Parts: sequence; C-alpha cells; structure tokens
Amino acid sequence: MTAVLPRAIRAVDTEQLMLLEEEAARLGFSQRLPVEWLREHTAVGAVHCLFPALEHRLSHRPEVSPQWRCELLLTVRTGEEVLSLLDVLPITFQGLPETLDASAKAAIAARMEGALSVREWVEQGR
Repeated sequence: MTAVLPRAIRAVDTEQLMLLEEEAARLGFSQRLPVEWLREHTAVGAVHCLFPALEHRLSHRPEVSPQWRCELLLTVRTGEEVLSLLDVLPITFQGLPETLDASAKAAIAARMEGALSVREWVEQGR
C-alpha cells in the first residue's frame, strides 16, 4: 500500500537539502541537482521548500518506487529563489518536520508559481 501524496510544503535548511539531494543521487533518481552545483550556488543559511507534485512509479525499480517528485523552491547565494525538481522517497518526506503555518505555505506556493527555473536562472548568467 502506498502513502497518499500529501498536499503539504516542507521547509528544509541547506544541510537537510544536501542530505536529500545526496540520497536522490545514491538511489539514482532522475530528478535532482548535482550536489556539487548545490554546494557552489546554494545560500548556506537559507531555507528551501519542497512540495510533492506527483507520484512517480518505476516498475523496473520496485525497491525505490514510488517516489514523490517534489517542486523545490531553492534559495541561491544571490538571495533569489529558483525552482527545481527533486525526487524523494515518501518515508523521507514524511520524516521532515511540519514547521509552516497556512499563511506561510500560501506565500511559498505563490512564490513557486513565479520563480525562474534553475535552467532559466543559469541561462541568464547568474
């Protein structure tokens, strides 16, 4: 039985984000950023936000299926927020603490809608 995809946003600090990205790399998930890129571009003391957007199933890799494909609002060193994707195991996401109230979640969701993607941000030469 699969856990239901939550309609929740979780905030993580840069250290937690690195651990999530390292787990995604170790498990061979397709939606993730290179950890080296994150170390170079991510704001050290920042808060980043994850929102599960869809459940991703891999019939050929049942040991890591399902994954929750999350939208990731990432704060970079310039202070800007950019949007990426990160595949996360449901149990990993569920282990992240709930720290945001309803108004904070609404504000984050609005910022996610207007954020440049990492690709767009890089193409602008940032």
